[in-house]
Order: sequence, then structure tokens, then C-alpha cells
Amino acid sequence: MLNRLINSHGLTGSMGIQAQPITKHEINLTPYWNSHIKFVFLLVMSAFLFTLPVYAQDFSKIPEKGTVTMVDLGAKKCIPCKMMAPIMAKLEKAYSGKADIVFIDVWENRNQAPRFKIRAIPTQIFFNEKGEEVWRHVGFLDEKAIVDQLTKMGVEKPDFKNKG
Repeated sequence: MLNRLINSHGLTGSMGIQAQPITKHEINLTPYWNSHIKFVFLLVMSAFLFTLPVYAQDFSKIPEKGTVTMVDLGAKKCIPCKMMAPIMAKLEKAYSGKADIVFIDVWENRNQAPRFKIRAIPTQIFFNEKGEEVWRHVGFLDEKAIVDQLTKMGVEKPDFKNKG
């Protein structure tokens, strides 16, 4: 088409313009730009979605009065929190019926961090039967330290051999 336009206006010889056909070495950028525009759009939309408030679980009854409660506040993607996850799962099962062991992801449940006055994660808070904070720890907390604190608070140490 460019050849016809240039030649029909007599521009080829007088201005020295030579129309060149598209060769196979030239790249059609339309698919490239379309895919990048889609990528940027998806990136912007996902960033927008991650800033929306997350509708969280109801943690308003934690700590539960009448039972000792240990709350671990962290995030599923935090490295020390990930290290504590199997410990928390084991203790939750072992202390079932004796104490409440609760994990709250403060990245998914953003309103819980200010509620519990969290400045860093993970943070573990131990509450007595009256719902009063007894002890707080910031950082990774191993199984023995958790069991020792719960024992200090009067919770019977479970038989880990039978609870798995």
C-alpha cells in the first residue's frame, strides 16, 4: 500500500524515497504490546485487589473466658511463623479441651494487629481464664517454651505420645 501511495504521487524519483516491502526480518510488535498491556492491566488489578480489606473470621471471642488461651499472631508467609506452624498444629491438637491454642494471620485479618497491640510478628500472647494477658513474647517461640508457659499457668501438660 505504501508503494502505491508513494508511486501514485510521483514521489519516488523526485524526493528519492524508495518504498520497501516488509521483510521477514521485521517484527510485528502488535502481539508483543497487546500481551504487555494485558500483563500491566492484570498487575494493576491484582495490586488493587490486595489493598482491599479482607473479610476476616470472627475473633471477637478470643481470648475465651473460662479457659487459658495462647494466641499466636503472625502471617502464613512469614518465615518464623512458618517455622512455628507445625508446633502450633501439634499443640492445638494436644491441648484440645484443656486450653485454646489460636493462630491469627494479621496480614489476612488486619484489624487484629491493632486490637492485640502487635508491633512485630510472630507475637504470642498468653491469657488466663479471666481473659487477662499474663505473658507476651515476640519472635519464634519453641514448643518447650510454650508448654512451660502453659504449665506455669496451671494447664496440665498433655501426653504427647498418645496425642500424636
